[in-house]
Amino acid sequence: MASLKEVKTRITSVNNTRKITSAMKMVASSKLHKAQQAIGSMYPYKRQLDKIMSTFSASLEGELTSPYSVAREVKRVALVVYTSNSSLCGGFNGNVIKLLRKKIETYQKQNIEVPQIYPIGKKAYEAARKMGFKDCSDYAQLLDHPNYAQAAELAGLLMTSFTSGAFDRIEMIYHHFKSAGSQILTEETFLPIKLDAPAPAEVEKNNDIVLNYIVEPSAEAIMESLIPKALHLKVFTALLDSLASEHGARVIAMQVATDNADELLRQLTLTYNKTRQQAITAELLDIVGGSMQ
Repeated sequence: MASLKEVKTRITSVNNTRKITSAMKMVASSKLHKAQQAIGSMYPYKRQLDKIMSTFSASLEGELTSPYSVAREVKRVALVVYTSNSSLCGGFNGNVIKLLRKKIETYQKQNIEVPQIYPIGKKAYEAARKMGFKDCSDYAQLLDHPNYAQAAELAGLLMTSFTSGAFDRIEMIYHHFKSAGSQILTEETFLPIKLDAPAPAEVEKNNDIVLNYIVEPSAEAIMESLIPKALHLKVFTALLDSLASEHGARVIAMQVATDNADELLRQLTLTYNKTRQQAITAELLDIVGGSMQ
């Protein structure tokens, strides 16, 4: 059995660790609140923009075409991967990197090349470097100070790469924020986009009304302007989604760590008291035995 000094040292160490995890939980909770407000403000705008685009697609005569909707034979794929810049957020980063490896292996089996990864987050950048992607750029700064302009710049780079034929498909891997305790790992096709009109059943399900807008100069011209905005917004929304998910995962991870520390402190305190009682009993027996001699 461990000595009293060893148990007391362990109690002090666990108690210090508990203070750290508790403080990190409070910091993550504060950041989560701000991230929830940001993503909550973005969702209505994104939904309305998607609804307008669907309405225009339904109102146009003939098939609407765009350079961003061209479906080609898939030979080269680029992946945009969202992780965090730091750790201590449970399986948040590990799940993304695991899915990334799985997708690359799947494409390799299909003889599809994955020449480029766009890592948003230091953990994604480090994983990409370990996988052999030495020329990938580091977009970790997007997480430090998320803003629409930088996200739109990255989206513009992706759109140019697609239209130039450098890639036949661009996909995104990120966590969708559902709640503080639930983050859904999501894989989504960024390009090419689908410009299909919504089915009547889908419109009725969402209680939407397909309006016949009067637009100038034309619906086609409006769509040419809306599509890039929607693509820019998709990159930025995924960024806010991932950021909120990261803070949510960290809150849960730190809460679990704090609870484990409390349980460990309870067990160590019990062990300390038992060891101390045994030491006192042994001393009393020695005293009693000495007085009887």
